[in-house]
Amino acid sequence: MSLRINDIAPDFTADSTEGEIRFHEWLGDSYAIIFSHPRDFTPVCTTEFGAVAQLAAEFEKRNTKVIGVSVDSVEDHRKWKNDIAQVAGVPANFAIIDDTSLTVAKAYDMLPAEYYLPGEGRSPADSATVRAVFIIGPDKKVRLTMTYPMSIGRNFAEILRALDAVRKTDGVPLATPANWVPGEDVIVALSLDDKAAAEKFGPLDIRLPYLRYAKDPA
Repeated sequence: MSLRINDIAPDFTADSTEGEIRFHEWLGDSYAIIFSHPRDFTPVCTTEFGAVAQLAAEFEKRNTKVIGVSVDSVEDHRKWKNDIAQVAGVPANFAIIDDTSLTVAKAYDMLPAEYYLPGEGRSPADSATVRAVFIIGPDKKVRLTMTYPMSIGRNFAEILRALDAVRKTDGVPLATPANWVPGEDVIVALSLDDKAAAEKFGPLDIRLPYLRYAKDPA
């Protein structure tokens, strides 16, 4: 069964390029982004890990840890980091998990439909992890998921934007509209009436009875 929003993210213990990781303990009181990849030394994945490396300071500002998952060994991951640094122009200073056992891939339902076919006639590509993204909150709950096919590189600007939206609305009666970016107006939840909403968030821009904007409480 696939993970759903607000499920507790499966805990796991795994070897990584940063040593053994016990996921919930490693997470602590931070947010986390888990992103999976089919294999090391593959073209699209290399560009994606490079993008993550370039955003290291942005994730740090947001109290967010990033961790990669790939089905190859720690030894291969460490060699691959040299290629990633060459492409990105910066070192890839984040942990990459050794998931040769597929333990994490299975726990997070990262495998494609073909994985569940009978073994006979199934190629290695059928069992390759898809490009999945999970944003996990400090409470260890799944806050957001994204899944990309193997042929499509992820948009890490969108992942960063989604992280901002998750953090903006975390534990407060707010939502973000389509295409929202930090600093733009937010939507006030219907759990507050107009008076309570204005008292909490200031003047409202009421477009419809159920669509009320307020200034971003940055």
